Amino acid sequence: MIQSILDFLKDFGVWGLFIHSFIDAVIFPIPAFFLQVSLSLLDPSNALWLATVGFIACLLGTPFGYLIGKVVGKSLLYKILKKQWVDTATEMFKKNGETAILIGAFTPIPFKVFTILSGCLNFPLWRLLAYAALGRAIKFYAIGILFYVYGRAAEGMVGKVSLYIFLIGVPLILIGLWVRKIIRKKREAEKAAPQSQQQDISAD
Repeated sequence: MIQSILDFLKDFGVWGLFIHSFIDAVIFPIPAFFLQVSLSLLDPSNALWLATVGFIACLLGTPFGYLIGKVVGKSLLYKILKKQWVDTATEMFKKNGETAILIGAFTPIPFKVFTILSGCLNFPLWRLLAYAALGRAIKFYAIGILFYVYGRAAEGMVGKVSLYIFLIGVPLILIGLWVRKIIRKKREAEKAAPQSQQQDISAD
């Protein structure tokens, strides 16, 4: 049935990708990656436009996935997706929601897991959109650029490039968030220092 849906969406070209990317962020179990690759193979010169359409549609669908999480909760995820995916994503969210969303853009775990979990766990919507935009832009445009530059020959490169993006991108994301955390703690300590000094003076 899923393959029939993919074939149906493929017939609509760029609009099919728009619909697929939108529902990919909401509930559809198959990532839009597969349709993007199929359509890029048909017309590599159109690959960057396809990447743009897929990226925009994904961001438009993200708030709807978030709303589902707010209203229904994780019960829906366990019904439509693998329990392992949901449990792994939940653990990532408990440790650091921002990291979970960014890494989720690169992992095989369907992205709607993270949009719905964000709603379940009351993660701020604006932050979800910001980090989703960063992560999904890399994923959509990496494929778009590959097909635009290398044409149909890029089909054999997609798997390796996706792996390299994951192996390089995820550590860079973690390092960036770690540095930001250190800077934030330093600023909080600097703000707390004058208050502590004032309290000491008052005590004297």
